[in-house]
Amino acid sequence: MNGLRLALGFLTALPVRPPGALRPGDLGRAAAWFPLVGLSLGSALWAAYHGLSVGMPQEVTAALVVAGWAVLTGGLHLDGLADCCDGLLGSVDRQRRLAIMQDPRRGAFGVVGVSLLLLLKFAAVAGLADGRGLILVPILGRSATLVVARLRPARAEGLGAAMQRELRGWVVGLSLAVSTLGAAWFGGRGAAALILAYLTAFGVGALARARLGGQTGDVLGATCELAEAAALLAFAWRAP
Repeated sequence: MNGLRLALGFLTALPVRPPGALRPGDLGRAAAWFPLVGLSLGSALWAAYHGLSVGMPQEVTAALVVAGWAVLTGGLHLDGLADCCDGLLGSVDRQRRLAIMQDPRRGAFGVVGVSLLLLLKFAAVAGLADGRGLILVPILGRSATLVVARLRPARAEGLGAAMQRELRGWVVGLSLAVSTLGAAWFGGRGAAALILAYLTAFGVGALARARLGGQTGDVLGATCELAEAAALLAFAWRAP
């Protein structure tokens, strides 16, 4: 079960990751468990949302759920989103973009990008038409991330390169199948969430290819956050 422990330790703040540095093949083994980690995270979010909704105003419930979401994931993907905003949105060349994304200092684009993403998630959770969608959204975010991870890496080394080398096609296929089955359970909203999540992932991947020459670990984190936010919109949509 080391693969599951790696996936939990890599994608969440839970202290379950095996000790020591990552070995060749570890990320590939962990990736097979990404949908299950997404399901576990989503179930926890839905339970918190359901429990808090009993006595709390929707806005307070949404704020606490989004805060818990960030805490459970250790802010890992938010950090990647911030780095991507700083690197991808500036008017500089490819090498400078990559250097900016490795800089631990946070720029204006990064701060604004994370703030807007959290605001969007808060508004979507506050307006959910079906709170059970919180179970599906983290699965879609991690599944979409695996699709982008198959793209050529922008650097020869690093998390993105390691993931691309070790990720197997059958793992991506399994993740797609799980996501599709999960979306089907939610009917039309689930299908819309699936489509929005993957369209967002393809958009992030296309931008990364155009401006960086490929994906990086930060791009994968940004993909997860943006795909989740896009999927949430499907569950917040209220037909006129």
